[in-house]
Amino acid sequence: MTAPSTVFETMDAVDGLPDEGDFEQVAFCHHRPSGLRAIVAIHSTVLGPALGGTRFWPYDTEGEALTDVCRLARGMTYKHAAAGLDQGGGKAVIWGDPRTIRSEALIRAYGRFVHGLAGRYLTAEDVGTTQADMDLIQRETPHVTGVSPSLGGSGDPSPATAWGVLWALRAAAEVRWGSPDLADRHITVSGVGKVGRALVDHLVDEGATVTVADIRDDAVRAVHDDHPEAATRLRTVEPEAAHAVDCDVFAPCALGAVLDERTIPELRCEVVVGSANNQLATPEDDQRLVDRDVLYVPDYVANAGGVINIAEEPAGYDQARAWARIAGIHDTVLAVLERARTQGMPPGEAADRHAEDRIESVARVARLRTGRP
Repeated sequence: MTAPSTVFETMDAVDGLPDEGDFEQVAFCHHRPSGLRAIVAIHSTVLGPALGGTRFWPYDTEGEALTDVCRLARGMTYKHAAAGLDQGGGKAVIWGDPRTIRSEALIRAYGRFVHGLAGRYLTAEDVGTTQADMDLIQRETPHVTGVSPSLGGSGDPSPATAWGVLWALRAAAEVRWGSPDLADRHITVSGVGKVGRALVDHLVDEGATVTVADIRDDAVRAVHDDHPEAATRLRTVEPEAAHAVDCDVFAPCALGAVLDERTIPELRCEVVVGSANNQLATPEDDQRLVDRDVLYVPDYVANAGGVINIAEEPAGYDQARAWARIAGIHDTVLAVLERARTQGMPPGEAADRHAEDRIESVARVARLRTGRP
């Protein structure tokens, strides 16, 4: 197979780059034989090799794909830092519709592209990619996580992500209502794909009332079919109205940018905790939630369970050890919300400061070791 033609660019050399801060590297790949078009963005390797999933999505333009991958890569830097992981921030996108162009040749070409980055970037599953894709990628490079347990990996990260969101919910409940108990709370889960569906399972077990929403009717039906014993506690709402349900917690678990100047005034909840990335459409929405007296747990703190899980793979994956670390999201949420309270800043800003403090402290140690200023 012809090797992917790969062009490496520095941030300054890329036209139309989004304003997402400094990046260490952005790499583009176009492999004509397989139809692969991909971008890898490495935001930071201060804490370790950049780790982040590969999103397979039919973007309208290359500029839209570039904007998304850079935004997501920066978020991964902060997610790893806040979670206490020794990983940097990176992300990748494959530009195209996975339903029509996914093939073994394309996925393996992408694996060779990742391998060409020499371990600076480790990939994983994300929207549009699957565990089977990760298994194929491993045939081309060791720089992949989340492969099948039979191949020594941790498998699908969705259950771990949902487990972490549950601990974030418990912490938020403790701050808002004085108890982590979710029994008799009403929680709206918007998006019941793999993570959202697993979260609903936990919430039903906790005794919560759950309203679910998804653009796919079959996904909603599957949730109800899974829990006939909780029929009186399971409700359904149309996706466009999910944020406006009168409930205790709104849990965005689909795509991002659902909280903005239009939707925030329509919220009828006291807490927002979910698994979706980049839930705020703009930085100003962080303060808008404070002004509405809605307690917001920053998304990259709440949804870190998946990356905590796969970060355990290099040491030899052990689920009990990994899930014990994921439960630590509870304490991270408490620390971030306490910083927000005592320093008079919105939670998103407090989470950023929490992450930046750790990045700077590790960078300072590295400077001492190398003797650089």
